[in-house]
Amino acid sequence: MMALLRLAALGVVAGGVFVIGLMFWPVGEEPAPIELTGDVNRGAYLARASGCIACHTDMSGGGAPLAGGAPLETPFGAFYPPNLTTDPDHGIGNWEIEDFAKAVRQGISPESAPYFPTFTYPFYGNFTDQQIADLWAAFQTVPPVAEPAPAHVVAFPFNQRWGMKLWRAAFLKPPETEPVDGKSAAWNRGRELVEGASHCAACHTARNFAGARMSGAAFAGNDALPGGDKAPSILPEHLTERGWTVANLAFALRTGVMPDGDAFGGSMGEVVQGGTAFLTDEDLTAMATYVLDAD
Repeated sequence: MMALLRLAALGVVAGGVFVIGLMFWPVGEEPAPIELTGDVNRGAYLARASGCIACHTDMSGGGAPLAGGAPLETPFGAFYPPNLTTDPDHGIGNWEIEDFAKAVRQGISPESAPYFPTFTYPFYGNFTDQQIADLWAAFQTVPPVAEPAPAHVVAFPFNQRWGMKLWRAAFLKPPETEPVDGKSAAWNRGRELVEGASHCAACHTARNFAGARMSGAAFAGNDALPGGDKAPSILPEHLTERGWTVANLAFALRTGVMPDGDAFGGSMGEVVQGGTAFLTDEDLTAMATYVLDAD
């Protein structure tokens, strides 16, 4: 009995040491200084393509642009997209561009805390320094809104950010946005957008018990989106079966109108309204070309 008690005590001590070590285990890398000049128009375009406005603006509640979005209701709790305006207290007005780069590409806050993956940073890891500079220039033009976004409502233990270090070690992978030899420029541009900035897999891929995208199920659909919404499969064969073509998919991403005359609703409607409706015809055609694998 005494031996068992000693083993239990050792287990408790070892577990405590592990947790404390994990809490202080550094994650991420300090980005090199970014001294490039950003282009506001390119940055605004990339912000639209990346869903920044659609997510960080309460579009149904008439909120100010980028002042904080509607809650994302998940099995782990409710996550509120934060204020990204230039307000120094409630937004990112006191950040440096390197803080911004670390947040966007690595999912790490200026205080070195890991962000929850409801922020789609896993798709932005390949953004170049120039793209970061462009985004930063665009965000500097956003008027400050001196209102904090509501705090996340997440129960223990999911509210412990240090636990995200284990999640990152297990599930965080760089986005697959690099060009593929033998494919057209349009297909590769579509790959860059779909697999990266536009993060289509974030909704159209089912999640596992830990909230990570399921390996091997990319684009196969998701019946458990935040708020109870669903995202259908966008695999090429399933899209073709439902009557989608490059032309009508590009048109739908522009207008929200589907081939049967119905309109996108729910989160996809917000994606169009706040994001893809602002993209060029060339980029929308590229996205449709990649998703339908219609090179």
